[in-house]
Amino acid sequence: MADLALTVIESDMALSYNPLVIGQQFADVETCRRTLKDIAIAMHFDLRIVKSDRSRFIAKCSKEGCPWRVHVAKCPGVPTFSIRTLQGEHTCEGVQDHHHQQASVGWVARSVEERIRDNPQYKPKEILQEIRDKHGVVVSYMQAWRGKERTMAALHGTFEDGFRLLPSYCEQIRKTNPGSIASVIATGQENCFQRLFVSYRACIYGFINACRPLLELDKANLKGKYLGTLLCAAAVDADDALFPLAIAVVDTETDENWMWFMSELRKLLGVNTENMPRLTILSERQKGMVEAVETHFPSAFHGFCLRHVSENFRDTFKNTKLVNIFWSAVYALTIAEFESKISEMVEISQEVGPWFQQFPPQLWAIAYFEGMRYGHFALGVTELLYNWALECHEVPIVQMMEHIREQLNLWFDSRRDLAMSYNSVLVPSAEKKMAEAIADARCYQVLRANEVEFEIVSTERTNIVDIRTRVCSCRRWQIYGLPCAHASAALLSCGQNVHVFAEPCFTVASYRETYSQAIIPVPDKSMWSEVPGEGTEGGGAKVEILIRPPKTRRPPGRPKKKALRVENFKRPKRVVQCGRCHLLGHSQKKCAMPI
Repeated sequence: MADLALTVIESDMALSYNPLVIGQQFADVETCRRTLKDIAIAMHFDLRIVKSDRSRFIAKCSKEGCPWRVHVAKCPGVPTFSIRTLQGEHTCEGVQDHHHQQASVGWVARSVEERIRDNPQYKPKEILQEIRDKHGVVVSYMQAWRGKERTMAALHGTFEDGFRLLPSYCEQIRKTNPGSIASVIATGQENCFQRLFVSYRACIYGFINACRPLLELDKANLKGKYLGTLLCAAAVDADDALFPLAIAVVDTETDENWMWFMSELRKLLGVNTENMPRLTILSERQKGMVEAVETHFPSAFHGFCLRHVSENFRDTFKNTKLVNIFWSAVYALTIAEFESKISEMVEISQEVGPWFQQFPPQLWAIAYFEGMRYGHFALGVTELLYNWALECHEVPIVQMMEHIREQLNLWFDSRRDLAMSYNSVLVPSAEKKMAEAIADARCYQVLRANEVEFEIVSTERTNIVDIRTRVCSCRRWQIYGLPCAHASAALLSCGQNVHVFAEPCFTVASYRETYSQAIIPVPDKSMWSEVPGEGTEGGGAKVEILIRPPKTRRPPGRPKKKALRVENFKRPKRVVQCGRCHLLGHSQKKCAMPI
């Protein structure tokens, strides 16, 4: 009753307001129709169109006996229309509920266009509430959803247009960023989209010349109209930030598509890999990934993402004590320390042995893994891909790739400016680790054997350091690429600058070189020329084709959501173990056990 009373009051106020006047002009008949529809909704009365053609537009109130009527006609010699006659008074009560016949899908689309332009993630549920609050009109969920779809198509084009424009988009990338790789492939008799691969020259240059020889591989499932999978190979810059090297979109995640992606990645690196150290690749080591890496990067070290391994261990055993010992084993620097922790776990559960056969320590444990990870053990690219897929699931494929390019461009600009502000030898994250190592080094006794070899004595153990080969018997220097506390003690004792002995990939100079190139924006699509795409015929010959969407489509209904907790992306904290009492949770310095 309160809602009905409010509607009547609103109707009385609206019907007393008449925004139309004789002589008022409209750009065309469509503008006239839209304006009258907006007025009908605002004044809470139903509009009935009596006549609408190229030269005139006549409408009246739909209530029988109400005199409201307007006659609009085309002005002679010009395209505009003007109001010729107007009976602006209503004698009816107007619309008595919140539903309105004029609140069509097109009207909904126009009403929320600005909001969706600013926020493509605006939900139909939010559209419903806004229209009710702003206009006093109730529309159905389906009207709101279709209105948003129509607005998205008007602003960004349709999903189908996105696939059709891919060849032109790839050509624009190659033109504006010479040396970049951008290709699209379709398949089948209907030329359906299959694969898209993009890597900017700035990213290729930065990885080859300045990044550490480490790549992360991962994927994210797309939730748009035609689904698909987003693949990515990302490096890590000097300051431990992600540096996407290559991005691909495929119709489905298959072993064949992973093989193709790694093939394109190999072509991208080309002869440049001859001057690089052996690559280390981290992934979840799914079957398709493993075969693709072995085929195209046979000399690379391919290890597990540590988060993937640890989550499997945790979910398998569900034992807090076991998990704590597991983390001690993970960060053990020597094989002897690792095997000692394994023995402790086996004493608690005999099932640990078979689990280690499923996840061989050679593929993830610090003590065994042969590749250089520089302290980078988990996939950071997972969260990045998840965010891209979430932010872009409602826009066509070209707009998604442009969103990714814009984010890359933003990173390049901001990190380039940041690099120029650094005055140190190493980047801040490495400087912090070096400061900690130097502070700890002052607690050690240094015995010099010769010009390059040193014996570092502490209360726990004695370590041997060779500053020429950059080796410490604790293995931390070799594993992390930064001088450990023992190496720092040796270097300080002979007057050397400890920072100079860090790996070049941690220097400010490398950081600047990583972002020294620019990613040039792609012109607006109105300036593109239509370019046919690439497909394959039965014999494997390439042909020029018009690319259509893939056969896969999003099923009807609300999609099932899988909770993806952000904390899962964070690197787990190292479990500290006391060197005196050997209990977990505190260090030797804070141990309460009497000496």
